[in-house]
Amino acid sequence: MLEQFFRNNPELHIYSLGDLDDFFWPYTTWYALTVDEKVESIALLYTGQPLPTLLALSEQPSVMSTLLISINHLLPEKFYAHFSPGLEGTFQRTHLIEVHGEHYKMALKDRSVVKRIDVSSVIRLFVSDLDDIRHLYQDSYPDNWFDQRMLDSKQYFGIRKEDTLVSIAGIHVYSEEYGVAALGNITTHSDWRNKGYGTLVTARLCSSLSEKVEHIGLNVKTDNLPALACYKKLGFEIIASYGEFMLQRK
Repeated sequence: MLEQFFRNNPELHIYSLGDLDDFFWPYTTWYALTVDEKVESIALLYTGQPLPTLLALSEQPSVMSTLLISINHLLPEKFYAHFSPGLEGTFQRTHLIEVHGEHYKMALKDRSVVKRIDVSSVIRLFVSDLDDIRHLYQDSYPDNWFDQRMLDSKQYFGIRKEDTLVSIAGIHVYSEEYGVAALGNITTHSDWRNKGYGTLVTARLCSSLSEKVEHIGLNVKTDNLPALACYKKLGFEIIASYGEFMLQRK
């Protein structure tokens, strides 16, 4: 039932589709609003990270708002949230809301682009690279959402210079069973930026994922112009906007 609902707009719901996979499923709690036995809206609470995250994305915000009001008392005291525009207002009376910016959801529409890029300098990363990966994130992306379990997917790629890992691209969600992947944890060390390394590692990742899944997407802040330019150059298109927020019950 969940999969059927999300398949109506798979690129908007890549994270939710991916979280149906057995790898993520134990960390999920799902809430659905039904009318005459028809599912109208679904929200997901993911607890696979120290801070729970609520995904509430919908093409019908008013319907999702009704669902959120009904589950407000069931949610954690503190959680992160992805809301379709305006849905944060549902929690104004009950929660302190910290804004973390407007974001775009993007989807890879033109897969031919990445196939034309020379990615011979990019290497696949494994669990044996974990220490180097952690050091790079600590230096260049301390607020990352890296889950080391995802290295088992073999969908992390990087560039080394002088035996140092200087650029990396990986995934937040990956499911061959449900045919989806969400890019994430992409960064380049500040000393090695503006050399195109981010484009190369992302292209190599997209090429690898294209062999395994049907839908490839990512989230990016609307004001991150260099990243937006990079993703568009690689064949990604904007499909929706949403907001990210931190909520703490009053």
